[in-house]
Amino acid sequence: MAFFLDEIDGCLWDYLRQTHKKIVLYGMGDGAEKIKNVLDEIGAPVADIMASDEFVRGHSFLGYRVKKLSEIEELYGDDFLILVCFGSQLPDVMEHIYSIAARHELYAPNVPVVGDGLFTLDYAREHRAELNKVYGMLADEQSRLVFENVIRYKLSGKLDYLRECESPHAEMFDLLKMGTEETYVDLGAYNGDTIVEFLNETNMNFRKIYAMEPDHKNYIKLKRRLYMIGSGLLEAYNAGAWDTETTMRFSLRAGRSSKVDENDPDKLANPARYREVSMMSVDHMLRGDTATFIKYDVEGSEEHAIEGTKNTIATFRPKLSVALYHRNEDMFAIPLQIASINKKYRFYLRHHPYIPDWDTNLYCI
Repeated sequence: MAFFLDEIDGCLWDYLRQTHKKIVLYGMGDGAEKIKNVLDEIGAPVADIMASDEFVRGHSFLGYRVKKLSEIEELYGDDFLILVCFGSQLPDVMEHIYSIAARHELYAPNVPVVGDGLFTLDYAREHRAELNKVYGMLADEQSRLVFENVIRYKLSGKLDYLRECESPHAEMFDLLKMGTEETYVDLGAYNGDTIVEFLNETNMNFRKIYAMEPDHKNYIKLKRRLYMIGSGLLEAYNAGAWDTETTMRFSLRAGRSSKVDENDPDKLANPARYREVSMMSVDHMLRGDTATFIKYDVEGSEEHAIEGTKNTIATFRPKLSVALYHRNEDMFAIPLQIASINKKYRFYLRHHPYIPDWDTNLYCI
């Protein structure tokens, strides 16, 4: 990894700071706000905001009239570049983005889902030792390709790096090799969608399922969706995964995005989005019961949730699936944390189709 970092002179933000091209944001929402804030800080002015044709409909956003791509092309000719400011795993949306990238200069800037700062070249060099250590821990060539390409993407914003290393989501189960007596712990269970995947993979043959979901509306959807599973086989908690038992203030956003975020600037403007939520460690929830497979997708709280699973990981060595894209440090901090708890794991890294890198996961076996 050292030679790879040494061959790079800068990152996307450096380029945007000095480009003379018009910068056009593609998308409306939190991602666009985050990216515009960074551009404002580095002195890179935004010329316009665009959306897909079906979403324009006279919208304005951040003081700009939202335009169609055809309007942007008419205004600027070839003298503009596009920054994708939203995420999607929908094949038709991804193909549309790739089709635009084939005609225009396009990037998907990497900004952390949770936490501050940016994954810049200086940041990567500062953590060179940890990155090198994790690279050396990876179990196969595909994992090493994903690791290097995801870091190249984070620095450059170029989507080709993600496309070159992606693999189908089903490969998760090829690696994890589900049996018929699994005890599955789903942290960040959302509306039960990943539990349904597990049930389909095991053909409904399993020992038990534990689930945590902090958003009450999602929790209700989960319970309704999985009504057919008896209470003896499913224990679901309206709680967030943490390293101890406590109550914390949660930012409750649409879909999967509820998260612990005491510093959210939206808190005062939209207090209704915040709720007190019970937090619980996996070790406390299991009370000594075994676990054979644990999924962590807890919107930036992965390190705390893993800390709260130390006894279970050390004792039972369950298979682990961990989201590795919420915070800048996830790519190195989480693998090193798990290795410090149990040194017998083999580590695999996979990126499944998604723009940007929001389905990059660590699989520990």
